[in-house]
This record gives sequence, C-alpha cells and structure tokens, in this order.
Amino acid sequence: MNAFLLAVRSSFGFLSTIPVGITMEGLDEFFKRTYLHMLVGIVIGLMIGLVSYVLASALSFQLTAVLTIVFIYYLTGLNHLDGIADIGDGMTAHGSLEKKVKALKDMSLGIGGVAFASLIILSLYSSLLSLLDEASATSADTGVSIALIVLLSMFVAEISAKQSMLTVAAFGKSIHEGLGSILVENTTLPKYLAGFVLGIVPCALAFYYLDMALVGIFAFLASIIATFILMNVSKRHFGGVNGDVIGSSNEIGRIISLIVITLALKYDLGGLPWTL
Repeated sequence: MNAFLLAVRSSFGFLSTIPVGITMEGLDEFFKRTYLHMLVGIVIGLMIGLVSYVLASALSFQLTAVLTIVFIYYLTGLNHLDGIADIGDGMTAHGSLEKKVKALKDMSLGIGGVAFASLIILSLYSSLLSLLDEASATSADTGVSIALIVLLSMFVAEISAKQSMLTVAAFGKSIHEGLGSILVENTTLPKYLAGFVLGIVPCALAFYYLDMALVGIFAFLASIIATFILMNVSKRHFGGVNGDVIGSSNEIGRIISLIVITLALKYDLGGLPWTL
C-alpha cells in the first residue's frame, strides 16, 4: 500500500474507533505525518456534526447533548478521557515531582482522576447545552436552523481538539518514552504549520456560510491558547508532557472551542470587519 494512504488509514485507527486496522508499520508512517491529525479531525468532526444535526432536529436540548456525548466517545474512544483521569491523579498527588509523575503513570484510578474525568464530562454537557440555547437565540434572529449551527459547531470543535493535540506534540517536552514522546519527536514546526493551515481554513469556512467566519477562527485559536496553558501546568507538576497530556488536550480543546463559539454567537463577534 502507498505509504501516505497507509498513514491516513493508521491515523483513523489511532485517533478513532473506526475499524480500519492498524499496524506498527502504519503507525510509523502516521508519525512521520502528524499533520494528519487534522484530516481525522475534519472527518470525525463532520460525522459528529451530522449526528448532532439529526439529534437537534428531533429531540430536546438535554437529550441532544447527552446523545451527542455518547456518540463522541463511541467514535473517538475513551483513551483521551483516560488521559484526563491520569493527569488528575498526578496533579492531585502530594509530594515531589517524582511522586506526581509516578501517580500520573500509575494504572490504578484515584479520586483525582475520577474528579477530573467527571468535570470534563460535566463541562462538555454544559457547553453543549449552552451552545444549543444560544443557537436557538441566533436562529430566531437570523432564520438559520438550530441544527445547522450545532453541526458547524461540532465540526469546528473536533478540528480544534485535534489541533490542541498537535500543539502539545509540537511544543511540549517529553518526560518519558512512549507513543507520546514519538509524537513529540516527529512533530516538527513545518508539520505543525501544515496542520494549522489544514485546520484553520475549514474552521473559517464552516461559519463563513453564515457570514460569521470569525466564529470558527476564534474557536480554533482559543483551543491552542488553552493548550499552552495546559502545557504550562503540566510542566509545573510533571516537568513536561506525555501521551496523557496530549490526550487531555483533545478533551479540553473541544470544550474550549464550544464555549468560545457560544460566546461569539451570544455577543455577535463572528462577522468579518468589512461586513459591519
């Protein structure tokens, strides 16, 4: 199989539960092209967006939020949420940096991990409900359907989540060997910039249809800023980053993106300057 196509297939096998098959050879090819995170984000974001479109068209806001979350984790798996739990255990551990790293790598789940994972799910649910409420108000003002706004928002949020992972891989310092360190070693600045372009263009175009192109751009950039904050916190607690931090950035980036989209819609911050 062509090396690039093998890398594409492996990127979906690595970052989702789509049964495409995955091999070490395929992972090697994917790690050489880490910008493919964004391709996965685009495809998965569209899938999540379409499901949320159907849900928002037929169900209450509460059920739409819950079932969207169920589909997100059905499609993306629980590895990234597990990363949140691991850094929760590590950050809440008392003592030296070495003890925190040991708690981070410990396979058992502690109360810190339970709390962090629970807060992430609660935050995702709350951000989705807030988005749906604001989409309702925007729909009343513009005539654009609530379901379409939610579709575009989920599309942008998933791309932003993958850009968050790429940001950690590009600018983080590995604390131990593993898949995370391989991503860090292979994500050079040119690959990061390629991913950045592959991500920001569809994010801008998604809301351009609604004459609110800046909404997607704001959400995309906000997820990157949040990732740098996460890396700074991780450096203080662990001395650097690992695969758990990369996975955690995916969950945090998605939520931050949804929050920023909601705020941009609420305060009408999405129009391009020349349309004002």
